[in-house]
This record gives sequence, C-alpha cells and structure tokens, in this order.
Amino acid sequence: MAYSIAPGSLALSRSVLDRAADRRRDDDWLEKAWAAPETQVVVVAGDKIQVVDDRSALRFLRPSEAPEGLRIFLGIDRESGAGMTAEGRAVFGVLVSGDGDESYGGLRELGAVLDDREAGIAVHLIGLSNWHAVYTHCGNCGEHTEVAEAGHVRRCPNCGLSHFPRSDPAIIVLVTDDQDRALLGRNEAWPAGRYSTLAGFVEPGESLEAAVRREVLEETGVIVGQEVEYAASQPWPLPASLMLGFYAKATNFDIDVDQDEIAEAKWFTREDLRVLIEAGTMALPGAISISRRLIEGWYGESLSGSW
Repeated sequence: MAYSIAPGSLALSRSVLDRAADRRRDDDWLEKAWAAPETQVVVVAGDKIQVVDDRSALRFLRPSEAPEGLRIFLGIDRESGAGMTAEGRAVFGVLVSGDGDESYGGLRELGAVLDDREAGIAVHLIGLSNWHAVYTHCGNCGEHTEVAEAGHVRRCPNCGLSHFPRSDPAIIVLVTDDQDRALLGRNEAWPAGRYSTLAGFVEPGESLEAAVRREVLEETGVIVGQEVEYAASQPWPLPASLMLGFYAKATNFDIDVDQDEIAEAKWFTREDLRVLIEAGTMALPGAISISRRLIEGWYGESLSGSW
C-alpha cells in the first residue's frame, strides 16, 4: 500500500494554540489573564459555538463582554503579537446553558471554513463542553463533582477522586483487495447511494491493528491480513471520539454484512466511483471527515459528491 492523507488536509486536526497546561492550576495568573483587555473569549452552548454573522469564523469577545457561565482556559496564542505579557494572548471559553440560537454553529458546518487556529479552539472547547454536560457526578461515590484546573478536571469533594476529560479511540479504515478496489459500506440508517469507510470503537485490551481486523470482519465478513498501516488521526468531539485512520489489505474478498450496523458493502474501483458520483447516484462523506480523506488518498485526487 502506498496511500496517504495530504498533510494539513484534515479540517479538525489542525491546532496552533499552546494549551499551556501548566497554567491551569495557577489561579492568580488565570485571573490576571481574564482581566487583560487583549484576552479573547469564545462562547459555546452544548456542541455549538458562537460565530460571526456570515458564519465564516468564530466570534471572539473581550472578557468584559462575555456572558456568565463556566470559564475554561484554552491556552495561549503565542503567534498573536500582542498579549498581557510576553507569553502571548490568553484564550478562554465560556460554557452557557441551552442549545444556542442562530448565532451558533456546529463542527460539521464550521470545520471546513475555520482556519487552523480557530479549528483547534473549536474542537477543544466543544469536546470539553460535551464532557462537562455528562460527567457531573462522581462515578465512584455518586457525589456531585466540582470543576478544577480551569475546566480540565472535575474533582469529587467526597472521595477526592479526580475525573479527566475522556477521548474514546475509534478506528476508521479503508480496506483494499488484490485488485486495488476499495471496500465501502452503507449504514442501515442511510439512504441508498451513501457510502463510507468502515469504523468502530477500540475495545479494552485491544491494539489498534486488532481493532481494525475485528471491526472489518464483524461488519463485512472480510478478513484483513498483516498489512495495516496508520494514516492519520482526527478528533471528533461529537461527543468524545478520537478517530484513528488506517489503510489495510484484505486477504479474502467475499462480503457477508452483519445487517446490524452495515446494510450493504461493496468493492469499488476508481472508475466505479467516478461514474457513480458523476451520475449523482453515489455520495461520499463530507469534506471535513477523515473518512473522506482516506478515500481520496486511495483514489489519488479530490472527489465531489459529499453528503
């Protein structure tokens, strides 16, 4: 296999902000940073983040303009050229209740238009927002947890256990056969003509390569051999996944779908994809997804026809 994902092409894997984790416990520094007029604040409601009127960028507020809510320190913009100290400009998020109005946008909409800095801020903040919404009580004793370390820890006041934001590892893989055809599947809930790569969560005690082989076999009956090559990763905080992309080579090619998650799977040549997409009878994952980039890495160029 000689496929690859173009560097920088994954819309949600780009980040330039220094998260400055060492500052999360420094309350004095955090208060000074919040008071600095150069500091920027982004507001998030659920899994949506506030944007400018034309929806092309995040809306940044001054601390004095920010609404009441849970304050999250996101990091330091060391490339800004301005800031409260020589360190750079601090960036915070504020979590507010509700789902947001028309001034908010989601990652699927914004991922393809945000620049590297803003894409990194968005996935960081939305991931934390989803985590705080769910992990409000201690899993050990049931006590309501308290927010600590600038929004990156929830600590139990009863048993003292610290809870950290989680990312659930999930493999996503484009499998090819001995004729260099690509194996794509269709979820049962999707309309006819929508296809994507195969994916699934990594189980406890399982390597990533083993997860690739298991998921492909479970969903399609296809056996993957020793050729499993890592391609790239993409955070997908909807609500808390980290997608780990692979290319893999099959050793048998008969398809027997599970009829649970996968309703249909097929081997496609590059010509098959071209013809079906041009005819409007096939749609691929959206441009921000790692699935789309895996397919295009195999195909050799960009494709149209997203959903």
